[in-house]
Amino acid sequence: MSAVSGLAGQSMADHPLCRAFLKWQCRVRQMSVRHNHGRPDEGIAPDVYPGPGGAAAESFGRIITVLNKAPGYSVTAELDFIAAKTHDPAARREQALRFLSATYYQKAGEFSDILTATFPPGSPGAARLRAEGAVTLKFDAFSQRFGLVCKVWKLAAHNPLYRATIAHNRLFNPALPPDVVVLGFEPDWARCSSDPALV
Repeated sequence: MSAVSGLAGQSMADHPLCRAFLKWQCRVRQMSVRHNHGRPDEGIAPDVYPGPGGAAAESFGRIITVLNKAPGYSVTAELDFIAAKTHDPAARREQALRFLSATYYQKAGEFSDILTATFPPGSPGAARLRAEGAVTLKFDAFSQRFGLVCKVWKLAAHNPLYRATIAHNRLFNPALPPDVVVLGFEPDWARCSSDPALV
């Protein structure tokens, strides 16, 4: 199983910790959409720390991340179709939860290892994360912890992961502004960790 790494989606990451993390994320997110109406919890919204490790640093706070299908397995068109079918936010959310809780998270190898998150236009938080260049995302849920040392990117509107993130988030937030900022968090798997160790 491989996960797309690199914003252009051309190189492949096949690190054992990457595979373990993606499997865990798929389980966590499937539970969220099936049992928690998609509300983000600690398995989806990690604490963000400056630099690699971040042990002695103060957290920037939590961000809500999106786990996107890799470009070769994209369902962005399907997500856009769900959004276009109705202007009723409750109906749109219900249809999105049905779609995501079915088979969407069944195959971890179909997902990119680059997590994404949206920020308001002109967000100081997004600017601060970009200025850091690298951050550590700390996930802690269901007796499992991951520390992901990530490079921070601002995704261009033509990037497939940008489009996938917008399509996903519009299902739950129809008021998403058109000039929203999307950041990508690309893990350096050789510097990431899990507790308990999975590899």
